[in-house]
Amino acid sequence: MLTAFNDPLEALLAFQRALDARRESDWMGRGTAGVGSFPPINIFQQGHDFVAVVELPGVDKDDLEIEAKEDTIRLSGKKSIAYEEGASTHRRERLTGAFDRTIMMPVHIDADRVKAEYQNGVLAIFVPRAESDKPRTIKIK
Repeated sequence: MLTAFNDPLEALLAFQRALDARRESDWMGRGTAGVGSFPPINIFQQGHDFVAVVELPGVDKDDLEIEAKEDTIRLSGKKSIAYEEGASTHRRERLTGAFDRTIMMPVHIDADRVKAEYQNGVLAIFVPRAESDKPRTIKIK
């Protein structure tokens, strides 16, 4: 009896094609997207507005850039770790390098009123909802 083996490389390529097809079909919809060593982000709603809390330990605020437009917030920057000259690394778990995240908000935002605060490695981005996007109460005559 002859046993046939599948090519493992072909299986990996088929898996990659399936992943690419899902990404191109926009199956994640309004999720986050980015490249690099992603900082973790939590977003919550306060009334009509939103707050994004980003963990960025070891990142200098001068190395951060925040952009706001329509219904997106973009956070980019770089994290670097400086070692003394001649030091060798025995274990490396902390990520370094450039990062770039785009967060799609579920509503239109007022980009002119977005504010950010950075303290002790935690960035808070205050994202107000656009007035034109807030629900209005209609009086019945």
